[in-house]
Amino acid sequence: MIPDLTFRKGILLFFALLAAGALGITGLSLYFAYARAEAPGLYDAFVQGGMLIAFGMVAMLVGAWLFFDEKIARPAERLAAEMRTHAHSGVAMKMDPKAARFLGELAPAAAELSGQLSEAAVGMAAAVASETERLAEEKKRLTRLLTEVPMAIALVNPAHQIVLYDGQAATVLAQVGHPRLNASLFDYFKPEAVRKAYARLVKTGKEVSAHLDSFDGAIGLSVRMKPLGDAPGYMLIFEDSEAHIAPQAERPLTYDFDLLDVPADDEFETTRIGDLVFVVFDTETTGLLPHKDEIVQIGAVRVVRGRIVEGETLDMLVDPGVPIPRSSTRVHGISDEMVKGAPGIAEAGRKLHHFSRDAVIVAHNAPFDMAFLRRHSDKMDVDWNSHAILDTVLLSAVLFGAGETHTLDALCERLGVVIPPALRHTALGDAHATAEVLVRMLPMLEARGFKTFGDVIAETRKHGRLLEDLN
Repeated sequence: MIPDLTFRKGILLFFALLAAGALGITGLSLYFAYARAEAPGLYDAFVQGGMLIAFGMVAMLVGAWLFFDEKIARPAERLAAEMRTHAHSGVAMKMDPKAARFLGELAPAAAELSGQLSEAAVGMAAAVASETERLAEEKKRLTRLLTEVPMAIALVNPAHQIVLYDGQAATVLAQVGHPRLNASLFDYFKPEAVRKAYARLVKTGKEVSAHLDSFDGAIGLSVRMKPLGDAPGYMLIFEDSEAHIAPQAERPLTYDFDLLDVPADDEFETTRIGDLVFVVFDTETTGLLPHKDEIVQIGAVRVVRGRIVEGETLDMLVDPGVPIPRSSTRVHGISDEMVKGAPGIAEAGRKLHHFSRDAVIVAHNAPFDMAFLRRHSDKMDVDWNSHAILDTVLLSAVLFGAGETHTLDALCERLGVVIPPALRHTALGDAHATAEVLVRMLPMLEARGFKTFGDVIAETRKHGRLLEDLN
């Protein structure tokens, strides 16, 4: 079997072999006929006749291939993509009956199957609704109890990655950098003291006290490390007196306990895509020319293990240092007055870079947004080329075919993502919509056999021409 042979490529190969076979048979037939002919002077006639036959057969087969590609192969791929979308995101199939009329009963049968699956899913959902509601209520109660613990706490796995933090711990971490689930504790504090305290914790099995300095040396905090019993990792408790935490501060929890057992893996290429951390971002700009226009807004959302993490967002206005054209303001609603006093691109870019540490950066038409950031990388004193980057335009091409429409609006409609009109063409609104699209795409990619980040990147490179056309 030929690897990576899609249905459309298979049909093209089939017709190419037919053409080659037809030409070969025609040539051999004419050769034997000419060899047996007794009349002289027929060579030119045989050659001309052979050329006419060859051109005619090739033209006929090309026409047949174009018909099969347009009327059968493309609709079949579209139908497969619709079925996969329904299977993994629950979006109802929207196959155009006219476009699929040459597939015979296949499209109606797929629609019937989709409807039956939807009814079965609804019935199953109703059957387990009460149990799900009970479990959800228990989870809420547990969360409420934990949020009432009168201290700033974080749970950290053995690889020193943050598994849980409450609102007060978020306040502490925010004094150094944006709090992030699955982030390394070393992004906030110098590693020597953390490792030394953890070694004592492992050796004694008892609570230990330590003093941690932020990685930039700006603040120092007294903390306690407590073991988690049989569970891996430890609890980190920040002392209120030094953390400057308001006694009545809100303490919402952010957590993913599955991260306790996830080993640290710096190799994105071999990591399962469902286990990756993504930072999905978008920008609004003064114009469409990355070499001369400037960023006026940055929005970013974090996705951890296939889930958008509520509260872990960036939403920044950026002072572009130049007047914002009225034509751009009409699109995104950001005016010169709104960006007065906002950070410049150097500070804003550093914040986004820190927010994106140890994560795959995702954007819709990523080369456009990344060009603005890379242009100012010297001002930011960061290296954007060290980040792994994924583009939802290319993911759409992989899943739905290069011939489909790959705009953000088209993807949202295809995958059932609703963008409130007030949030469209805002950096955070578009970033959140792109994150929703990504979350729905991840299981679809795995179902197609693209299990690791390396698998996905290798497949998206085949569609790189799409981005060249967009930019």
